[in-house]
Amino acid sequence: MLVLIGIGLLAGLVTAISPCVLPVLPILLAGRASGRKPLRIITGLVASFVVFTLFASWLLDKLGLPQDLLRNLAIAALFVVAATLLVPQLGPLVERPFARLTRFRAGGGGFALGVSLGLVFVPCAGPLLAAVTTNAARDHFTVWTVLVAVSYGVGAAIPMLAIALGGSEVTRRVRAGAAQFRTVSGALIAAVALGLVFHLDDHLTGIAPGYLKFVQDKVENSKTAKRHLAELRGGKQVKESRSSALQHYGRAPDFKPDGDWINTKPLSIGALHGKVVLVDFWTYSCINCLRTLPHLKAWYAAYHKDGLEIVGVHTPEFAFEHVSSNVRAAVKRLGVDYPVVQDNDYRTWAAYGNQYWPAEYLIDRSGEVRHIHFGEGSYGETEESIRALLGIAGGGMTRVADATPRDLTTPESYLGYRRLARYAGSPIVRDRPALYRLPNGLPQNELAYGGTWTVGAERIVAGKGATLQLRFHAEKIYLVLGGRGRVGVTIGEKAAPTVRVDSYRLYTLRDSTSLADALLTLRFTPGVQAYAFTFG
Repeated sequence: MLVLIGIGLLAGLVTAISPCVLPVLPILLAGRASGRKPLRIITGLVASFVVFTLFASWLLDKLGLPQDLLRNLAIAALFVVAATLLVPQLGPLVERPFARLTRFRAGGGGFALGVSLGLVFVPCAGPLLAAVTTNAARDHFTVWTVLVAVSYGVGAAIPMLAIALGGSEVTRRVRAGAAQFRTVSGALIAAVALGLVFHLDDHLTGIAPGYLKFVQDKVENSKTAKRHLAELRGGKQVKESRSSALQHYGRAPDFKPDGDWINTKPLSIGALHGKVVLVDFWTYSCINCLRTLPHLKAWYAAYHKDGLEIVGVHTPEFAFEHVSSNVRAAVKRLGVDYPVVQDNDYRTWAAYGNQYWPAEYLIDRSGEVRHIHFGEGSYGETEESIRALLGIAGGGMTRVADATPRDLTTPESYLGYRRLARYAGSPIVRDRPALYRLPNGLPQNELAYGGTWTVGAERIVAGKGATLQLRFHAEKIYLVLGGRGRVGVTIGEKAAPTVRVDSYRLYTLRDSTSLADALLTLRFTPGVQAYAFTFG
């Protein structure tokens, strides 16, 4: 695990020379950065970035506060700093309430300014930082998780400290024009804060220059890094089987349920000793998982009498998929007869070192994992492995058509701001109703909002006149919806059947066997919630 400390430092260094650091640069270069102030700024930035990356979500959740609260407070603090630089007379007024708590001045202090920067600094995250944030989301903290987060922060701080020291040198050289320099500094900080208000920084995280991807592949995606990152996540690194030939992956981890068992009493790997077990990681709004279900159901019907048991580990992607009644209704609606267990806190997911929906882990009668497959397809190889472990030599295999898409289609598209990509509309306003305007045209695979929407972290909620447009390339279009209401559908210039929303699940908007390049326009009644598009 010591290797991850070095990888963390390198990954942080790469982040500090990426486009994601741009919102921080004007503030590092601005102000009267002299003496130890640059070091105080960077120390505050690293401290707040590490602490709040690890603990902010947990703390805010426990207090029942909005997840964006700390970021908003940090932006407000930047506006205060800018005001004290632009209007020097405000400095004493701002300092007075905190005089007994700190020696740092509002406009001239460094540590508090660094803390604010740490709360708005959003790195171009690679696998290492993703592992840290995933652990934090699951409340899975270890000493190594903290140390890796610190090493990442320190790595990012080194180039930024050099930039801040450079700003200090510039400041000394222009000391003759100190008043003008102070004004320019205040204006720069105010401009950055205003940009953060409108989330202009979000676009930077989607920019991945060639050099950034190259270094991340060499550093964070190396075999050594992957092995240690799997250990950091609390599971082991696994590779899928490349054929029907059975492998030896070691003992199967036990189930770690943190929700209901459905269609069965509680099970364990030990209790299933003597059976062949197929563990399927899925979630009921995932179209890739739904296309896998006919094969799972066919195998269960054909081989359960011979000793096959399937356990569906339902690891949710969206908040509504945590709700037991929703999962039970989906299991019934989809005709799933085999056991299903809720994995709401990703504990079983982590035990297997899993990273995919769907994912299949085939376990032999002694409890060893012998075959692994990620995603759709390769159903024949998986079934051959099932038959080999059951000792079935004769008879025919099940006949279920493989619905895995073969054509290149529009990528999966999330609608909440946390994973929003390929968005070409008005600036996003987070977590409160706002009016959006549709652009005159959309490039392929991009989307935009029109009318009133409340854009949350993982969903959008329709208000008055809510409209959504997306330029797609696909045969089939699916959309995860929730709440109650209607969605009017227009594809190109042609109206399609209206979708009536009555539960939280995946809805089909287009089901065709021919590819189309067209503009999808959706009109929502108020209150309907939309989460993510998938395509086939």
